[in-house]
Amino acid sequence: MSQEILSVAIWDPVSGMESESLATLRELSSIVASKGYGRDLLYRDRESHYVLLRYWKSEEARQSALEDPELQRRWARLGNEIQIVKVYETLTEVPVDGAK
Repeated sequence: MSQEILSVAIWDPVSGMESESLATLRELSSIVASKGYGRDLLYRDRESHYVLLRYWKSEEARQSALEDPELQRRWARLGNEIQIVKVYETLTEVPVDGAK
């Protein structure tokens, strides 16, 4: 198993803010990747929920990102553009192949 940490956020854009929220999320993802904190994947379901999978490189990278002023500014902006449905801050991998 890797030391990556998976975080999942399920959200809906605030009415009229979909393009803005996606632009902010792209900025966030770009910063997360360029600073080596991790990587993001974004999905959308048929009900218009967005599902963001963020794979943090490590707990240390996650902690550094949470303290990064550049990211904090984007997260603050995003907070006005989306409504959170559910967040899973830290998910850990469970092996399905019998490995421990």
